[in-house]
Formats: sequence, C-alpha cells, structure tokens
Amino acid sequence: MKLSCPLCNSQHIYAFHKDKRRDYYRCQPCALVFVDPLSLPDESQELAEYQLHENTLEDDGYLAYLRRLFDCLAPHLRTDMSMLDYGSGPCPALAHLFQEAGFSMDCYDPFFGPKAIEKDQYDIITATESIEHFHSPAKEWAHWMRLLKPGGWLGIMTKRVLDVQRFANWHYKNDPTHVSFFSVETFSWLAKTHNLNVIFPANDIVLMQKPE
Repeated sequence: MKLSCPLCNSQHIYAFHKDKRRDYYRCQPCALVFVDPLSLPDESQELAEYQLHENTLEDDGYLAYLRRLFDCLAPHLRTDMSMLDYGSGPCPALAHLFQEAGFSMDCYDPFFGPKAIEKDQYDIITATESIEHFHSPAKEWAHWMRLLKPGGWLGIMTKRVLDVQRFANWHYKNDPTHVSFFSVETFSWLAKTHNLNVIFPANDIVLMQKPE
C-alpha cells in the first residue's frame, strides 16, 4: 500500500531518515516529516510516556519557556477574547500564565481533560508542544480552522525540522510520541492553503492569523 501524507494526503513522499526504531518520510508538497504509520504508538503507549513528564507550576524554567509564547501573543490580546489551550496536558501551565495576566482560557486535552471543548469558536488557540504528537494532523488542523474565529490567532510551539543532517542527530525525534515534524516550509504551505497570515517570532514559535 502506497503511503500518503497525513497532512496534505499527497502520495509524493520520499524516505527522509531511518534509525533503529522508526522510518521517517517527507512529503514533497507540504514538507511534513512523519513516521511510518506502522510505528505510531497506541493510546496506552502515549499515556505512559506523557505520565513520565514532570512539568509543574512550581517549575520556573518550564513557566519561563511557556511565557515566550504568551509574550509573542500579548500585543494581540484583549480581555474580552475567548481563548483555548489545545493539548494542555496534566498541568495547564499556559492557562495559568494567561489567567495571571487577567485573561480567561479554556483547556482541552484528550488524555488528561477537559475532554470537551466548551465553545464553538475562539479568538485565540494555543498549542504548546502538541502538534508534533498528532497522528492525523490534517484532521486536527481542519478542526482548528473551524474553531478559530475570523481575525483570530493560532499560537504554536514546536521544534522545527531544519535539514536531514541535523534531523539525524535531533533528540526531538527520539520521543516515541513525536510523530509529525513541521518546518518553516510546512507552516508556510499551511498558511497559503488556508489563507492565513504567518509570523515566525522564534525558532520554535509560529503565529498564524485568520483574516477577518
């Protein structure tokens, strides 16, 4: 069976890298790097890995890391905006930072809850270290596009693919739950495909705005 890209469904893909555990492929049209579907972890494997994470509100380094995304979004925020952290994890630290600054933020996480999204649409959607876990990024992205209001902002934190040489020695790919890897080219393709404005304020942050 011929492989298809899980983001754009193209079959124009090629072998990108291989290590002892997994094969990785890259899509020509959208530049997504993704693991062989046969290597995707099941839900129990994912949950076991996530439960190893020890992020807490007492971890100043973790909060400082997340605050970088808040700082990038801050010029675009108003207190009357509806906001959602998508993939908030067991410790909704980003929502905590937003709330400290006077903003109300809903949370969603399929493993740790809340498992239902409260509103039909949001002005701000954040995803910190979430998008690389998506087995079906096309499905998740389509969901985001429905959830995001016209004029709204999507703020994403994820490490980006640079080239095959650096990918080969990249610790980020070694997490068994990291299965979809994005690059500037991938986000630029998404922006063009969905008519979004895109900004790259840091090497692991991308902001995308839906036109009014």
